[in-house]
Amino acid sequence: MHGTQTPDQVRAFYDAHRTVRLYQTQPDGSPIRMTADELGAVLHAAQRAPTDATAQLYSFIHLTTPDLRAQVAELTGNPHIKTASEAFVACSDTRRVGKILEAAGHEPGHWPAIAVHFGIGDIVMSGQNLLTAAEMLGYQGCWIGGVVNNMDALITLLGLPEGVLPFAAITVGRPAENAPLRPRLPRELVVHTDAYRDGTPEELRRGTEIMNPIADRPGKPGDWARLLKMYFGQGGGMEAREPGLVAALRRQGLWTDGE
Repeated sequence: MHGTQTPDQVRAFYDAHRTVRLYQTQPDGSPIRMTADELGAVLHAAQRAPTDATAQLYSFIHLTTPDLRAQVAELTGNPHIKTASEAFVACSDTRRVGKILEAAGHEPGHWPAIAVHFGIGDIVMSGQNLLTAAEMLGYQGCWIGGVVNNMDALITLLGLPEGVLPFAAITVGRPAENAPLRPRLPRELVVHTDAYRDGTPEELRRGTEIMNPIADRPGKPGDWARLLKMYFGQGGGMEAREPGLVAALRRQGLWTDGE
């Protein structure tokens, strides 16, 4: 039976969450690994996540050797993969369920769009369970979207077969930085009652002002809309990443165009 927490205790736990990229290390800069019991606990939490249709459509590639960590760090542009206590590549995995069906004498179906939808949902739920459990043990971590920077090379490096798609990397470690509490949009722009509602231009501008500190840089006040433009605007980073992701979806048998 779960212990009862007050609403304020729940808020405090989640307000203590930080995205941390700078971790405590050994004197030579190598990782301070989790104990076997700690690692077992966070992986237990990952496997207790909800899953669609009981299928557990996810896999984690646990990065343990310095050379492999260094290669993944370079491919993703995230050097803290080398110094984290533990590092994982979190994958949508719709391959294993087909193999289970074949082992039981059944023919797997063909459902690539469903695979993307539910596979990503499963790995997000499982990965967040992993990260939350690590935070309960005094660690902090980081979701890393940079796996899309060199998706084809990463798939090859990790030997990922058809049906397995890298979604993100996850690092956890004891923090060696005091990361600030990041703002969030006003709830009325995020939680809709009974039907979706676009925020008014004024509401959106007010929400942007609240978010501006997340984009602060030394000597330069935050401009969240400018930061979003760099990622999601015309000519931004997401447009640049799009072809590589489409190619990876095709390579892994998860693309439905023309079918």
